[in-house]
Amino acid sequence: MAKSAFDDFLQEEIKKQEGVAFPVKAGLLERLVVKKLPCTKMHPNPQDEFTFPDIGPNYEIVSNYEKQIMNNIRTHQDIFDEPIMVEKLHPHGYLILNGHHRWAAAMRLRVGKIPVKIINLAQESDIRKILENSKHDKRATFDMDEVVFRPEDAPYLEKKLGFPYSIKHKKRIRLGIPALFYSLSKNGYDIWLYSSTYESIDDVRDYFRCYGVHVDGIITGMAKDKKNTASRKAGVEKLIANKYAVTLHLDNDMILRTEKSTGQFQEFPLDPGENWSKDAVAVIGELEKNGKEKSNG
Repeated sequence: MAKSAFDDFLQEEIKKQEGVAFPVKAGLLERLVVKKLPCTKMHPNPQDEFTFPDIGPNYEIVSNYEKQIMNNIRTHQDIFDEPIMVEKLHPHGYLILNGHHRWAAAMRLRVGKIPVKIINLAQESDIRKILENSKHDKRATFDMDEVVFRPEDAPYLEKKLGFPYSIKHKKRIRLGIPALFYSLSKNGYDIWLYSSTYESIDDVRDYFRCYGVHVDGIITGMAKDKKNTASRKAGVEKLIANKYAVTLHLDNDMILRTEKSTGQFQEFPLDPGENWSKDAVAVIGELEKNGKEKSNG
């Protein structure tokens, strides 16, 4: 498929999905393993700059992937090192979330099936439902990639999950995260996690259930280097922020507290090492104590 022909094909695919397709939740069995599905069942994402007529595919990248695919086929290796991330669509097929250039290369080479990982993202309707059901006016936010999840060789990690949970959940979290989440929930905070990577919200929520704690909101796929995800993040964040009078953002070395009504903020330092969670719980306890004294006085 030549460059111009593929460009036309992209726009035709986008038009076919307009007013017809929308994301639906995939079941556990669908999300459990990487699957090999036909390229033709994958649909380009109209919100990704890959499909924007004034930006479009980078054909140098596509060409490099074509060479990789042909080499992998020739040497009997998997077509891709990593699966393409997709979301299930109604009435049929899957929306590409990450991997457009690899998909384009496979399409142009007329590859039959490609490896995909099906995930569930939080939709606006999900977020609205969480906010409507919440009785709290305070929230705590975390960057999942930088603060909550940690590399396997990092110091100060929570104990690994036991069997059988360890089969599905292999990531590690910072020491004290479950205790901190418990403290926040006990003090009337909704917990919101953000990730720039594409993680299935069901898998993330289930992971923290294994540690006996609840997470209220999970926003994934917020890649920092894409215009469309930046605008999506701004819209989602505005929707969430309007709900809460107080926000605590917990980082590696500090807590930032902001009040919606006044716009005022306070910073509280944290020990980035072993006492990170202990310091955070102490700061939250002091804030709650001061808040009660203020309301009573």
